[in-house]
Amino acid sequence: MDLHAALKAALEAVAEPGRAVPMQAYMRDQFVFLGVAAPQRRLAARDLLAGLTGIDAATLLEHAQLLWQQPEREYQHVALDMLALHRRQLNIGHIPALLALARQRAWWDSVDGMAGIVGDVLQAEHQHGGDGQAHMDDALRHMDFWLRRIAMLHQLGWRADTDAAWLFGAALALAHEDEFFIRKAIGWALRDYARHAPTEVLAFATEHRQQLSALSYREALKHQPR
Repeated sequence: MDLHAALKAALEAVAEPGRAVPMQAYMRDQFVFLGVAAPQRRLAARDLLAGLTGIDAATLLEHAQLLWQQPEREYQHVALDMLALHRRQLNIGHIPALLALARQRAWWDSVDGMAGIVGDVLQAEHQHGGDGQAHMDDALRHMDFWLRRIAMLHQLGWRADTDAAWLFGAALALAHEDEFFIRKAIGWALRDYARHAPTEVLAFATEHRQQLSALSYREALKHQPR
């Protein structure tokens, strides 16, 4: 049995059809679901994905593309689980392929999952002296707002590795947008960095309060005393 047949069997074995309708409604009926909750999905696929250890990046991305083509949303989540588990096989040269994948069947769940994977790849490069920021510069200017969201969110969890100047510049570059998912991303990214540098984020948000949307400003300072 090949990987995809094995994953299909594993997920269908733990699917709860009664969960599929509310899961679909939560995603505004854009996708169909098997009815597999995240913990059960990860457990069902764990050994199969672990068995891919050592495969090359091209094969990894090929598996991800095949999973992405499946109609049920859980398969895109499995693809993200796989890429996250084997992210050390990826480097900045694979960022365009990851971003291209993220644009397919895009919604916040898959986009945010991919933002984390892209961020992990870029942080690893950053820690070893690499510079993959050009990819995020391009994403920040992309016509697809989902890629702009990935760019805004890719440094989540970086703490001391965060390029604060880039983060603040990106927030200002996108601050004029009306798109909810962009405004939310700006606030989320700033709030996350505030866990490491609360004074800097407070100063930035205060100085640029008139440029930031009310949502971005509120989210940025959500956990800060004011």
